[in-house]
Amino acid sequence: MRNLKKVLKNKGYSIIPLIISGTNHLEVNASINGISGRFILDTGASNTCVGVDKASYFKLVSKDSKIKAAGAGATDMETLVSTKNKIKIGSWIKQKQKIVVFDLVHVNEALKAHKCLPVDGIIGADILIKCKAVIDYASGNLFLKNKKKPL
Repeated sequence: MRNLKKVLKNKGYSIIPLIISGTNHLEVNASINGISGRFILDTGASNTCVGVDKASYFKLVSKDSKIKAAGAGATDMETLVSTKNKIKIGSWIKQKQKIVVFDLVHVNEALKAHKCLPVDGIIGADILIKCKAVIDYASGNLFLKNKKKPL
């Protein structure tokens, strides 16, 4: 069988190297509205999120949301929502991406306790499902399907 990387590249996937943190979280570098950041790749998170302390850094225009966030030991957290954001992960780009904004202090405190760098946010299942993501642990790569096959 042909190499997975070659097969997916020929099918129009972008290849993004993964960073494995000291806590075994998968992380990726991505940009939102042209500004780079560090993000945990979380297949269990329903939405892509940014910490409330980073909302202005990523130029997010947010409004109140009825969504309540939960995870990593915290529940029923208030959120904001920001729409029409441009997100870029490797060469994969999505316009008009919705991003949930909430307090990620508990996540970053847990990372710091394990001597890991803090993150700016989370790449969630909303993006991973939409772009038919493939996580290849053996090669340490994330593959995201582009809308159109590259030339």
